[in-house]
This record gives sequence, structure tokens and C-alpha cells, in this order.
Amino acid sequence: MEFTVCVFCGSRPGKNPNWASASQALGSHIASQGWKLVFGGGGRGLMGEVARGALSSQGKVVGIIPGFLTEAEPVLQGLTELHVVQNMVERKEMMIELSDAFIVLPGGIGTFEELFEVWTGNHIKAYTKPIILVNLDGFYNGLLAFANEVRSEGFLIEQHFTHLRVVNTVAEAIRLLEEQAR
Repeated sequence: MEFTVCVFCGSRPGKNPNWASASQALGSHIASQGWKLVFGGGGRGLMGEVARGALSSQGKVVGIIPGFLTEAEPVLQGLTELHVVQNMVERKEMMIELSDAFIVLPGGIGTFEELFEVWTGNHIKAYTKPIILVNLDGFYNGLLAFANEVRSEGFLIEQHFTHLRVVNTVAEAIRLLEEQAR
């Protein structure tokens, strides 16, 4: 059975140059394991770096992008598959359906929205797929502190946190993926 990893991350590179190299390394490792990569289809930012990393290691790479975004950002060429969908909801649904696990790297509002979509989906048992949040250089410290504050206010419970694994490096994320792929 083929193991498929969806990576959520920024369509911009962010300010830290380490994030681009970490994204490339993640994509390359996904490919070297014979796993398939699912991503947002764009060629810019960390999103493009993950896919280029996988493609450079002869990986299978599936891009999923809404048609309206193809005008705003270039679609990465050379993908194994490209799905041009109607909207962001259809994009997320397809990403979730095709994937066995989710990795979340640094990103903006779209990445946050994707994270919360799969985190909620796991919590309500719509599916049970691992989510690994890679807190590179402390990028998600503020979000994690806020989530803990929300827990202390009684809106989140411990069970919510069982669906989300937080690691600090791509290497740690890869080890968790290897456990899941077995």
C-alpha cells in the first residue's frame, strides 16, 4: 500500500532561510521513502520547496489547486498529477481524502486554516490520520501558547491535544512518519 503525506505550509518563503531548506529536505525524504506527496500545487514559497525536494528525488507529487489561484501563483511544473478544483473547500477535501498523514510547516492564514480543518476532523472522528506540527525555530510557539490558554479556559480538553503531535525538527517529523507508514 502506498503511503501518502500531505504537507501544509506557506506559499511564501517567510523570513527564515532555514525553513526553505527544511521544506526541501522533507520533500526529498518523502520521495526517498517511496511515499507520495500531496501539496497545494503552487510553485512559490515553502510549498514549492517541499514539492521541488520530492521531485528532485524522483518522488510522486500530487498538486491540488483551485482554478482561481492559478492566475495568482504559478503552478509547479513536472508534477505527477495536478488537480485543478473549483474552490478551497474542494481542495481541502481532496487533500484529506488522498492523504494518510499531515505535516504542518510554517505558513500563514491558509496553513492555519488547513491545520484546524484536519485537527477538528480528527477530533470529531471524521477520520483518524496523524497530524504532525513542525515547530521550526519556535514558529508555532505563540499558537501553542494560545491553545494552552484556551485549554485553561475550558474550551479545549486534553483529548483535543492527542490528535496533534508537535515536534521541533523535520528529522523528528520523519521519524513519526516512518512509524505511521509501517
